[in-house]
Amino acid sequence: MARHLITSAIPYINGIKHLGNLVGSQLPADLFARYQRGRGNEVLFLCSTDEHGTPAELAAAKAGQPVAEYCAEMHEVQARIAEGFRLSFDHFGRSSSPQNHKLTQHFAGKLAEAGLIREVSETQMYSKADGRFLPDRYIEGTCPNCGYESARGDQCDNCTKQLDPTDLINPYSTISGSTDLEERETKHLYLCQSQMKDQLDAWIDSKTDWPILTTSIAKKWLHDGDGLQDRGITRDLDWGIPVKKGDEDWPGMEGKVFYVWFDAPIEYIACAQEWVDAGKGDDWERWWRTDKGADDVRYTQFMGKDNVPFHTLSFPATILGSGEPWKLVDHLKSFNYLNYDGGQFSTSRGRGVFMDQALELLPADYWRWWLLSHAPESSDSEFTWENFQQSVNKDLADVLGNFVSRVTKFCRSKFGEEVPAGGAFGAQEQALVEELATRIRAYESHMEAMEVRKSAQELRAIWVAGNEYLQSAAPWSTFKEDPEQAAAQIRLALNLIRLYAVLSAPFIPDASATLLAAMQTGDDNWPEDVPAALETLKEGHAFTVPDVTFRKVSDDEREDWQSRFAGTRD
Repeated sequence: MARHLITSAIPYINGIKHLGNLVGSQLPADLFARYQRGRGNEVLFLCSTDEHGTPAELAAAKAGQPVAEYCAEMHEVQARIAEGFRLSFDHFGRSSSPQNHKLTQHFAGKLAEAGLIREVSETQMYSKADGRFLPDRYIEGTCPNCGYESARGDQCDNCTKQLDPTDLINPYSTISGSTDLEERETKHLYLCQSQMKDQLDAWIDSKTDWPILTTSIAKKWLHDGDGLQDRGITRDLDWGIPVKKGDEDWPGMEGKVFYVWFDAPIEYIACAQEWVDAGKGDDWERWWRTDKGADDVRYTQFMGKDNVPFHTLSFPATILGSGEPWKLVDHLKSFNYLNYDGGQFSTSRGRGVFMDQALELLPADYWRWWLLSHAPESSDSEFTWENFQQSVNKDLADVLGNFVSRVTKFCRSKFGEEVPAGGAFGAQEQALVEELATRIRAYESHMEAMEVRKSAQELRAIWVAGNEYLQSAAPWSTFKEDPEQAAAQIRLALNLIRLYAVLSAPFIPDASATLLAAMQTGDDNWPEDVPAALETLKEGHAFTVPDVTFRKVSDDEREDWQSRFAGTRD
């Protein structure tokens, strides 16, 4: 039994995520976790909310809540929505947990001991009215490049130019609106990533099976311009993990916290400790420490392309730099962006479909199927309502749902609600079994390689093969001449429904469970032996005719949804 550690990029706490966020990390990670569990492997699938940093403070202030209270509430909201999408996390943790506080401070201490942290004096904007230094995103003003009046201190959203707060014309505090800002000197800690450039370069070169998207982004950061730069790991904020050197205070760093990018990836490890402390597991170190049994673990990370630099460079620099035997990622699966109906999803502008809204429209499986079968792997992809409607209606309703309905209803009318006896498989049945065996092995190969779209295409082809057999065998015609042969055809088709439920579970888990329940079986064993799998339901085995597995999306619904989600979210 193989052991798989799987992490999804942790979603930020400030609000509900849109479908683009979902398909960029959590959903494909869930697909892989469900598949590996289905194959009988041991899986630890972890995710958390990312709760520190400027946006958390701003969102809490906007909501009129203390930041700790806001984060606790939003964690519950995100956990509930994740459950609604059937994301099968073994634990959904919080980066603000005591476990992450302690572990982040531990790593900082180890990096300091290794000479990989340096102190830097720099100037930052200080707001007299707010009585605090303002991180980049707390400052807005007019962009010197395009004249956009709401440019942030780090970037202009209008022209995408990278900025420093001092570049802005008429800068002001987003907290108080005050323009009484001045530059003041402050001290911060920097992680000396540049010292580890060659080590990180060699490590990335060893990952020959990583997606080109992943390695090309890492190499760009390593080699473009002046190469890999040291990066600040502290901030002048109230909310975050206090700067400490292990258990000891850090002279000169009083009142400062670690920068969110530093502590967020460490939460992957801390989340496993939370999992144990929550009584769900008994040994987190066997997953994360190579000296405690993690050397036989395969660790896979899933994320959008914007998170790649932190996971290929900064987090590995933290782990390698500590000099301790922590588990490094084996495979990093990154995704491009999902765009929305001719533009971009936008959390700030409320453009597109958000996860809570999607579940109000249709059950999770409809969204899971479309998103995974259109995952933005080799390039950006686009959500359109026309394509969504077509995919639901053709793939789910016409191909899979229609097969289940025709087979079960025909059997009930001619043989009753049990697997019929009699007849034997002929050449036609044998050809289908052989085709399915070939296709299932291809499906497994794509799933192992985390080729999400190819896996979906192969699964659909497996559904189509059953429909083509049903059309060709035509048991409703056979029954008139040879009821025994029709019984054999329907027996195979009923077993196909159970097989489809097992194979489809990673993509559409609710429908899978419904089909297994209709077939009145708890046998969800993976079809290692395909001919045997197609004889699992024996003659006389009772079943029930399920309700409609998937309903179609009407033109009126599509038009309504298209207009509803074109503008700004209330």
